[in-house]
Amino acid sequence: MFPASFAYHRASSLADAQRLLLANPGARLLAGGHSLIPLLKLRLATPDALVDIGPVAELRGIRVVQGGLAIGAMTTHAEIAASPIVRDTCGVLARTAARIGDPAVRNRGTIGGSVAHADPAADFPTALLALGATFDVVGPGGPRTVAASDFFRGMMTTALGDGEILTSIGVPAVAGGRGAAYVKLAHPASRYAVIGAAAVIDQSEALCTGAQVVVGGLVPWPRRLPAVEAALTGKRLTADAIREAAAHAGSDVGADALGDLFASAEYRRGVVHVYVERAIAAAAGVGMGL
Repeated sequence: MFPASFAYHRASSLADAQRLLLANPGARLLAGGHSLIPLLKLRLATPDALVDIGPVAELRGIRVVQGGLAIGAMTTHAEIAASPIVRDTCGVLARTAARIGDPAVRNRGTIGGSVAHADPAADFPTALLALGATFDVVGPGGPRTVAASDFFRGMMTTALGDGEILTSIGVPAVAGGRGAAYVKLAHPASRYAVIGAAAVIDQSEALCTGAQVVVGGLVPWPRRLPAVEAALTGKRLTADAIREAAAHAGSDVGADALGDLFASAEYRRGVVHVYVERAIAAAAGVGMGL
């Protein structure tokens, strides 16, 4: 199928992109295109105009800032996966990026495009929510920063308002007794997450002092698992304790599990604890014999 007709505008700067969005109400931003172009071809999205932000250099790059990293929204998955700065500061993000799609997707797709599109099966939203990332946004009302916990609002729905542009993602460092991991059951063709699980574990002498555990893929938008987190906190991180905590994952997900031709909602809900267990064990550095 061919996309519906639309006007195409190529932004030369962030200010130019803002001007074009204001001049074309309802326009969609085009970043790497791997999320939007399939929707256009299927006519699931029919905007009157596209604003291409590919040439906007100020939206690219990775910087070390106090407490972590600032990653430009137009930074590609491949750049994140290959970055020594990311590997040293927040290795889980580099590992997550390295497992997205295939080389063509990783060299073209961008972190900002992924989180702004908010596909339920995308990898970055799940990992970034567990990490406690923040999102810098600029729009008609000026700049603002949105916490990951407030950014994802529903299936393919975020806190971005009309005319707003995601400019940068703030990612806390993983260091000093903190471990993080992301694991997934990947669709064999697309490599999207049928089930994705991310865990960030704070520990002192094998005692869990805090946990952020998030699932994606099987729910409409990434979700923390409060029962799993509560069962971990204050416990010694043994294989049995992790297994017992992960067993709460199915009840945390509840009736919101998604089903499709590849995996039913019942299957996803029934096995999600396995991937949560693996993510917690990897983040905590505990061997599970898996």
